[in-house]
Amino acid sequence: MVLRFRKLYFTEPTLSKSYESYETPKDEKKQATEKPKAEKKQEKGERNKKRIRWGCVNSCCWFIGCMCTTWWLLLFLYHCLPANLGVLKGPEPPGVRLKNEGLTALHPVVLVPGMVTVGLELWEGRPCSQGFFRKRLWGGSFTGILNRPLCWLEHLSLDKETGLDPPGIRVRPVPGLVAADYFAPGYFVWAVLIENLASIGYEGKNMYMATYDWRLSFQNTEIRDQTLSRLKANIELMYVTNGNKKVVVVPHSMGVTYFLHFLKWVEAPPPMGGGGGPGWCDKYIKSIMNIGPAFLGIPRAVSSMLSAEGKDVALIRSMDPGFLDSEILGLKTMEHMMRVIRTWDSVISLLPKGGDPIWGDLDSAPEEGHVCGFETKGFFQSNSRENNDSRNKDTRPRIEIKHGAKYGRMISFGKEASEQHSSKLHKVAPMELMQAVSNATCGEVWTEYGKINRQNIQKLADNKAYTAETFIDLLRYVAPKTMQRAEAHFSHGIATDLDDPKYGHYKYWSNPLETKLPYAPDMEIYSLYGVGLPTERSYVYKLSPSDKCDSIPFRIDSSAEGGCLRGGVYFTDGDECVPVISAGFMCAKGWRGKTRFNPSGIATYIREYQHSPPSLLEGRGLKSGHHVDIMGNAALIEDVLRVAAGASGEEIGGDKIYSDILRMSDRVNIEL
Repeated sequence: MVLRFRKLYFTEPTLSKSYESYETPKDEKKQATEKPKAEKKQEKGERNKKRIRWGCVNSCCWFIGCMCTTWWLLLFLYHCLPANLGVLKGPEPPGVRLKNEGLTALHPVVLVPGMVTVGLELWEGRPCSQGFFRKRLWGGSFTGILNRPLCWLEHLSLDKETGLDPPGIRVRPVPGLVAADYFAPGYFVWAVLIENLASIGYEGKNMYMATYDWRLSFQNTEIRDQTLSRLKANIELMYVTNGNKKVVVVPHSMGVTYFLHFLKWVEAPPPMGGGGGPGWCDKYIKSIMNIGPAFLGIPRAVSSMLSAEGKDVALIRSMDPGFLDSEILGLKTMEHMMRVIRTWDSVISLLPKGGDPIWGDLDSAPEEGHVCGFETKGFFQSNSRENNDSRNKDTRPRIEIKHGAKYGRMISFGKEASEQHSSKLHKVAPMELMQAVSNATCGEVWTEYGKINRQNIQKLADNKAYTAETFIDLLRYVAPKTMQRAEAHFSHGIATDLDDPKYGHYKYWSNPLETKLPYAPDMEIYSLYGVGLPTERSYVYKLSPSDKCDSIPFRIDSSAEGGCLRGGVYFTDGDECVPVISAGFMCAKGWRGKTRFNPSGIATYIREYQHSPPSLLEGRGLKSGHHVDIMGNAALIEDVLRVAAGASGEEIGGDKIYSDILRMSDRVNIEL
């Protein structure tokens, strides 16, 4: 009873008050009923607004949710509903269409993957790697990064003295087609091309993936794993078991220079070479179809070696400057990245080759006059070798010069140094760089910047710009151990006399400007690459704010903007990774016809693919010119399939050019 009384006591006032609020005089009721309908609607709307407060965050979440739901629904409809529904039927794959036209497998095909796309698995490791035996450390799900990041980095690093395995660690490339079909779940590399090859009759007996450890120097892949010997043996085996049909080789990216090294190795006498003799390539190889070739290197390797970054990392730093190098969190991400990268000799193989004659000096470069619109600038196609010889008579409209980007300045310290006349720049002398190196007591830091104090770092950057040649000198002094080890395996110059016995050494074999192509007049070489995408060409740098001697003292100046300069990076035409001059020059001029680099006159063809952004349902696109996505480009796949089935370069249409590679090549003045 007491509890019931207390309940009534506390609730009665509230109830009475609520009842009073609902009691309205008759006059008021009458007035309320006489209110206009529009007024009632307005009051109702105001009450709804008070109840629901829709903020900016709610709107963003709602929009993102709708987009994701729509996208997944469309993908479901596209992939899961019956294919006979005409509205939802996707484009017919090139392999299926060509099979219906009667195309069948003829020549065996060898696929040579590029850098980072081959999976790496653990065979022996430190105690921290327990449970990872024969599991992928690179490629696949990358679970090792999240679970044990420092242990993962330790096992991906190579010995800084030998460039081979550190003691107690063995990481090896995954064998077979599965090694590089997908880089990560759902992210294809070779899978689409393999599927289309299978459509016209290819399988394990006439298709081979030449995997190798992409971290090593090319000669070290043979010393440690005998990968070059395995490649030679598999080509010979496929030649014999497929009716003495020559092989079509399809390298991608860094795999192009790896296979260029193989062409010299296979004919060179042992112990340095494979002992195949001077006629081996002519006997066994029909065509080399280079996809996204980095023949003359890439500028992105320059920024990787100097500060372990590119445009993407620079963008992250500009959005959150302290995250990657946070000392509170103890991340030091950039230092860890550089420590690992500088043990990979393969990165040195991608540094720009040919020096200033190819990449330009302080005042001029082959891309001079480039307009950063990346629209189609022209089209040239020839159907005969005679037309190819007359292609230098370029009748297309000349490009209007809008921005005077000085691309030859590969590294500029400050935007002003990237733009002003060379007479105002402080000239860089090798002796000056040598004097800038000191014996600072900072401990052994593998970034090697711990050996240089801030005062000398300032001297390296003070109003200076570095070209492709002087940057190599800069690297020799800021990364002396790395360069001393790597330059025993790679060279980046231009040969004056290719008959000089010194060019018989393997360090020159992956540089097309320091070696001859084999004597194989019936062989064909293709350069297949995308165009129409902004591609890194040169960089504007600044000094890092940190004064700690173990930090990276340089970083891309992401605040530098103007013209072709975006976020501290000058862009030119290419496939977003390899500039046109690197991908196309050798086939456009260096090897075209009989030259000192191509003594037997091997036929060369350029096949460019203008980038077209994918639609929502196309995923990564059927017309992409991107460096990796181009592996799913329908036009490129058709070219590869037709050549593999027996067609020649003339029969697939000869050259197909959208970029300014012909004009750029004419501006390169080297002895041919």
